[in-house]
Amino acid sequence: MGTSVQVTPLSGAYGEGPLCYLLAVDGFRFLLDCGWTDHCDPALLQPLARVAPTIDAVLLSHPDMMHLGALPYAIKHLGLSAPVYATEPVYRLGLLTMYDYFLSRWQVADFDLFSLDDIDAAFQNVARLKYSQNHLLKDKGEGIVIAPHVSGHLLGGTVWKITKDGEDVVYAVDFNHRKERHLNGTTLGSFVRPAVLITDAYNALNNQVYKRQQDQDFIDSMVKVLSGGGSVLLPVDTAGRVLELLLTMEQYWAQRHLVYPIYFLTNVSTSTVDFVKSFLEWMSDSISKSFEHTRDNAFLLRHVSLIINKEELEKLGDAPKVVLASMSSLEVGFSHDIFVEMANEAKNLVLFTEKGQFGTLARMLQVDPPPKAVKVTMSKRVPLVGDELKAYEEEQERIKKEEVLKASLSKEKELKASHESNAKASDPMVVDASLSRKSSNAGSHVGGNVDILIDGFVSPATSIAPMFPFFENTADWDDFGEVINPDDYMMKQDEVDNNMMLGVGDGMDGKLDEGSARLLLDSAPSKVISNELTVQVKCSLAYMDFEGRSDGRSVKSVIAHVAPLKLVLVHGSAEATEHLKMHCAKNSDLHVYAPQLEETIDVTSDLCAYKVQLSEKLMSNVISKKLGEHEIAWVDAGVGKADEKLSLVPPSSIPAAHNSVLVGDLKLADFKQFLANKGLQVEFAGGALRCGEYITVRKIGDSNQKGSTGSQQIVIEGPLCEDYYKIRELLYSQFFLL
Repeated sequence: MGTSVQVTPLSGAYGEGPLCYLLAVDGFRFLLDCGWTDHCDPALLQPLARVAPTIDAVLLSHPDMMHLGALPYAIKHLGLSAPVYATEPVYRLGLLTMYDYFLSRWQVADFDLFSLDDIDAAFQNVARLKYSQNHLLKDKGEGIVIAPHVSGHLLGGTVWKITKDGEDVVYAVDFNHRKERHLNGTTLGSFVRPAVLITDAYNALNNQVYKRQQDQDFIDSMVKVLSGGGSVLLPVDTAGRVLELLLTMEQYWAQRHLVYPIYFLTNVSTSTVDFVKSFLEWMSDSISKSFEHTRDNAFLLRHVSLIINKEELEKLGDAPKVVLASMSSLEVGFSHDIFVEMANEAKNLVLFTEKGQFGTLARMLQVDPPPKAVKVTMSKRVPLVGDELKAYEEEQERIKKEEVLKASLSKEKELKASHESNAKASDPMVVDASLSRKSSNAGSHVGGNVDILIDGFVSPATSIAPMFPFFENTADWDDFGEVINPDDYMMKQDEVDNNMMLGVGDGMDGKLDEGSARLLLDSAPSKVISNELTVQVKCSLAYMDFEGRSDGRSVKSVIAHVAPLKLVLVHGSAEATEHLKMHCAKNSDLHVYAPQLEETIDVTSDLCAYKVQLSEKLMSNVISKKLGEHEIAWVDAGVGKADEKLSLVPPSSIPAAHNSVLVGDLKLADFKQFLANKGLQVEFAGGALRCGEYITVRKIGDSNQKGSTGSQQIVIEGPLCEDYYKIRELLYSQFFLL
């Protein structure tokens, strides 16, 4: 029987909600992403709450709220205690995203679902992996290998491959096949016939325009508003797609010599860009090569100012400017306040670069036609004064007295219990001789305890403890003094990481908005005041797709190319999910599943996998050849049993000779360069390689096979001449012959 695989959507099925899925592989339970919306409604997490304590490992794919927003809450309140795996950028940028979200909420509400400490606790045990790094799980997950691969959507974004007994389960949501300014395209297309592919139908109904044309329209729309005296607001995420927008604007501002100021405004904008500067190896090849040759970091922004409060914007007044501010939903954060200020002016523009979450202000403004007026709530945190401050201080004093009284009573009970146990153990007039000797031996140390003989004194029954209480020193001693544990004085790795993130002397102010950090660290009591406003939407509204996801046509092409045995569709509207499901079922022989919320589907492979041992007698006669990091050999064997286990043993009779097998993968482009280095004239013509005047080399695939798994033939065409035999010999040299 094949590897047992079950998939259960906990959120994000037949809808565009946050992504969170339960994957069971032979009983080992993975949580694939742990997302939440900007509303942070605990009701959305009820399905997760029912299974959180049983999770064995968490795999995070992207550093945004929709993929990891619920992680601190789940660990604090839902009993989630499994190890978490992610890439380094997902870990770092995800942490900053959660900081930014918490501060945005805390400044306008008494937010108590989780705190900054809860965020740190959730991320401190994240295991960071590199792309294509195989990580072997232990204990319950023995035999399971997980590996992150490039998704192309966000920096550090991951396509997870989970392997057990040679069968692959691939989790690939929000991937992008296009190469962008700061990211390479996804490597999903390189996977070969996985047993199960879990992917999303989010963009199944959308088709994108050409990238270059889209960039020009994007810049032109902003320049038109700026030249007319208006300002532009781009609601963005904290550390995700905003990076591509920053590079796009940086490039066009330099090319067109534009002087309009650009501001990137979040609670952690400076820290975000600082971290991104150190992640060049996770970015596109062009950025890495540029840095190698010129030492020019693409994120040394010359036209973009990084700010962490609104004071800089207020200094400019109504001067034309571009502001990229979090959050993209317009529910909280700087973008919410700036929208309220800019909406009344017809000369301004609010430009959305991603689809808003359901039920948010951003989604409401993206409908066609947009509303002429919207109701918003303006909130602000202010310090307590007057009677409110006096009442707060009296309440805190009362709570403090209760805590002191409770601690005193608790200590009194402990001392009384200790005294009673000592009184029962021995008579106060008797001194244990062995204890005295032990005490005298240890008494030479500084701070050693000695016995006290209480002659003629009997403690009253109502006393808490004798006049001179005795506390035994239980520490171990050797010839050099008290034995210490070096681990008690070593700084833990997570503390080192936290110190590195904070920087020397930076503390909380090094990574948070100065005003927010001042409020958080200030002991002065405060409160939130709110008032509802009706905002007249007179400004222009526009939406351009810069989400960085493959469109419907590309998703269908990638699925057909990968050709999984079974396909599971999640995260997409009901219409998009059904459309992609019907397309895949009609145009291929895939088994397609689209489970509902909390519906468990069994996608166990129909293939049968067996573990067999290679007997020493068989291997002693095998001659292997080196192939890269591996050794290969042709083996003729029979199947037997040894110690109740299947084993490959030498065949009972001499096997028939087998046809020669060429092992390797030839790329015509590489072969062309190889022949050119040998002095031959080669060129591509009609998809084939023309060698000299008479010889042609072409690859012929098996059109009956799906994806890239079909057998391929290499054909040499031409007369039997000296060039023919020379090229054939060179061709054979590119393979291993078995």
